[in-house]
Amino acid sequence: MSESFLTAALLSFSGGLQDAYTYVARGKVFANAQTGNIVLLSKNLFEGKPEAVLRYFVPITFFAMGVATAEFLRYKFKNAQMLHWRQGVLAIEILLLFLVGFFPAQLNLLANALVSFSCAMQVQAFRKVNSYQYASTMCIGNLRSGVEAFVHYKNSRKKRLLHRSLHYFGVIFAFAMGAGTGSILVPLWGMQTLWVSCVLLFIILLLMFIPAPEQR
Repeated sequence: MSESFLTAALLSFSGGLQDAYTYVARGKVFANAQTGNIVLLSKNLFEGKPEAVLRYFVPITFFAMGVATAEFLRYKFKNAQMLHWRQGVLAIEILLLFLVGFFPAQLNLLANALVSFSCAMQVQAFRKVNSYQYASTMCIGNLRSGVEAFVHYKNSRKKRLLHRSLHYFGVIFAFAMGAGTGSILVPLWGMQTLWVSCVLLFIILLLMFIPAPEQR
């Protein structure tokens, strides 16, 4: 189930919502798009704005720490029987995002750091949809892979390539819907908008208890 399209779509919707949340509600910082954060960090660095540099440096650092933490969990618990290590990642992510929902605007720096940390764990732990490599919290790689697969399909007419391309475009669509939903909900629900992601991630956590169908 961790590689099913349903899981990938829910993760991507959640990832888009988190990006919109930190950008709209938490000071125009990206939770997932660290390329954008690096661009803004560099811009403010060259303009001599150290406070703004810190605003982007912290989530970038925590994103890197999140990747490392996910890998540590994978090595430490990859043979666990009762709970899959990816479910552990989801549990930590849900807890952190739930806590961030209580943070006031004065704690935006810490809030963005924890959301970036959570996003990094997610993108590192969930890297395949139906055996295809993808990213649940960013779109550039998915867009490249989707277009590449579609071009190969047009040349070869192999249905599996069209199937692959549609997977990528479906994930991008889910991400965009999550971002749009987040941007609409933030003015209504404020900082607690992030709890929508908690609900989605909890659904995924439950889905992962469903055993995969047996291969024949």
